[in-house]
Amino acid sequence: MPLLEYKYKHKIEAGVDEAGRGCLAGPVVAAAVILPKGYKNALLNDSKQLSEKKRLLLKEQIEKEALSFSVAFVDEQKIDEINILNASFLAMSKAVKTLSAPPEFLLIDGNRFKTDLNIDFSCEIKGDARFLSIAAASILAKTYRDAYMQKIHQEFQVYGWDKNKGYPTKAHRAAIQEVGPCKYHRKSFALLPKQLNLF
Repeated sequence: MPLLEYKYKHKIEAGVDEAGRGCLAGPVVAAAVILPKGYKNALLNDSKQLSEKKRLLLKEQIEKEALSFSVAFVDEQKIDEINILNASFLAMSKAVKTLSAPPEFLLIDGNRFKTDLNIDFSCEIKGDARFLSIAAASILAKTYRDAYMQKIHQEFQVYGWDKNKGYPTKAHRAAIQEVGPCKYHRKSFALLPKQLNLF
């Protein structure tokens, strides 16, 4: 089924999504995207359904063709301070605030959102597989976060972030058990299963 262009035809809508919520390390990254009316892109889909090569190609196209886009990071210290759900909301709000053109309505991926933005919004479950603008935001959030994890992988290669991007894979958890966590790990998360926990 083709992705929907909008929810309200006569409003300037921004799609908003985040990446990295379930990771053990690194930031949560959100993106907000306003696409032009009548936008078409046969490749565009939920970032989780696409190969890395396709995501990178789409990132270039979205950045070139969007009316406005913005990406925001909330780091692991802030995640530990306010919890991952609030950090996700904060990242999404920051992304919307830094759009060059203010949207009139937000399409938020997921089932919950809390913000100090004075903009109407609707939460869309599996929105990244239903709306073009949310799918575009999911691509940007994922590619920017992946690039960041690739960069910090150079500093701590033992954790294999070039492959797992901070998600709780077996290899990632084995490395935490062996050498302990580093400054990029989220200390408020269960980094190891309970019987092996470090804290």
